[in-house]
Amino acid sequence: MKISYLKADNFMLFDHLDISWSSNINIISGENSTGKSTLLKLMYSILKPISLPNAAAMTQEQMETAIVEKMQGNFRPDEGKIGRLVSRKQGSNRTDVELGLEKAGKVAIGFGNRQEKHAEIAASVDNFQRFDPVYMPPKEMISSTEHFQSLYENYHIDFEEMYYDLTKLLDRPLKKGANTSEQNKVLASFEKIIDGKIIQKDKKFYLKMKGAGEFEMGLVSEGYRKLATIIYLITSGSLDKNSVLFWDEPETNMNPRMIRYIVEAAAELAKMGVQVFITTHDYFVQQCFNLISAYPKINEGNLDIQFVSLYRNEEGKIRYSAAHQVSELEHNSIMEEFDALYLREQSIIYGDI
Repeated sequence: MKISYLKADNFMLFDHLDISWSSNINIISGENSTGKSTLLKLMYSILKPISLPNAAAMTQEQMETAIVEKMQGNFRPDEGKIGRLVSRKQGSNRTDVELGLEKAGKVAIGFGNRQEKHAEIAASVDNFQRFDPVYMPPKEMISSTEHFQSLYENYHIDFEEMYYDLTKLLDRPLKKGANTSEQNKVLASFEKIIDGKIIQKDKKFYLKMKGAGEFEMGLVSEGYRKLATIIYLITSGSLDKNSVLFWDEPETNMNPRMIRYIVEAAAELAKMGVQVFITTHDYFVQQCFNLISAYPKINEGNLDIQFVSLYRNEEGKIRYSAAHQVSELEHNSIMEEFDALYLREQSIIYGDI
């Protein structure tokens, strides 16, 4: 199941959005508070409930409840009032969101700013095939899996529900048998960084290094923990050809040297059939994907990579530009800041320019 487009009117920061997505890889950039993570959370909140095994048998009321509860859990509006996700304006206002799916399917949601726990849902999905939305948040969770689920289920803790969903995926045991050739190609990119295996014992994770024994995840750097999470999701089958991966700022706590291999692994996932959405502030992430997109000789899978840049126009409204190469983006906050730093250095050396 792939996402083909997203339309949104009056949803949080967005007064209007109508964007088509690549079925392979989408790289989303932009300054802070331009809605990058909002886009990922919105699509995930709609997609996750209809990925459940019983989705095809859901009544209209059950689907409405499932999607509303997922949006409440992921966005955490005060008192769970879903109407607080509508763009803030005086008087009554309403948001309408439509998520397009492959083969002409779609899910539409609408609710007003005075709604608390109700939304109008219209779903048209002809074939509920198995698929797995996976959300990788900026904070790693593999070192906290042991107790996080029970804490989340029994106490009110200030974590969005994507974190809880991720720990449930990490709780799945490894599948029996050898990895597929597709899995091995993806894992090979990570093995260039992590020379070892990820082991789970009683909901605790360890990194088993060759010749050095097992290390508790709490003793491993956070960047390695995030890589370990992806490795385990692949080897357990949670991240496979039927998945949609939402990865929010993969560069967080990562050494730039590791970015190349993360990008190569994401490309291998896309070749496997995974649809990938990545948000980033990082020059290296953007440029490494751009190399694949710009040079066919290293784009073995002929992957379609789309770069999306969110920005505020002169009226302060969020707009976007999209292109298949970074140089073609009309607005690119990462490159704009890179250029500004260069000009600052030149000014220091040669005087005001």
